[in-house]
Amino acid sequence: MEFLNYLGIGFSVALQPVNLFYCFVGVFIGTLVGVLPGIGPVGAMSLLLPTTFKASPEAAIIMLAGIYYGAMYGGSTTSILVNIPGEAASVVTCLDGYRMARQGRAGPALGIAAFGSFIAGTLSIIGLMFLAPPLSQFALRFGPPENILHSWFLASPS
Repeated sequence: MEFLNYLGIGFSVALQPVNLFYCFVGVFIGTLVGVLPGIGPVGAMSLLLPTTFKASPEAAIIMLAGIYYGAMYGGSTTSILVNIPGEAASVVTCLDGYRMARQGRAGPALGIAAFGSFIAGTLSIIGLMFLAPPLSQFALRFGPPENILHSWFLASPS
C-alpha cells in the first residue's frame, strides 16, 4: 500500500501545470537537438543543463528527462530520413527506417519509431518502479567488508 501512496505523490507532483510545461519544453528542445547528428541525449542534457538552474528541483529533473527522451526520439528522425544515425542507439533504425523512407513511407516509419519509443520508455519506467526498491535495499546492505575488498582490488601495486 505504501508503494501506491508514493506513486500517487509522484503523479501529483509530475502532473502540475508548471511541471508539464517544463516537460513539454524539454521534449521539444531535446527533439530539436537530437536531430543534429553527433549530439546524443547525454550531450543534449549537458548542453541544456544551465537552462534548469532557475527552476525548482522537480521541474529541473522533469525537464532533463524530457530532454533525454526527446533527444532519443530526435536521433531516429535523421536515421529514418537521411540514413545518418545521430548516436549508437539509432543505428538499427537506419536499417529498416531508411528503406521505408525510400519507398515513400517515411511518415509511417517515423510514427512506428514514436510509438515504439513511447511504449519502450513507459515499460522501462514501470520496470524501474518495481525494481528500484529491492535494489536499493540490497545496496544498503553493503558495509565495510565490501568497501575493503573494493579498495584492495583497486589499489595499485607498490
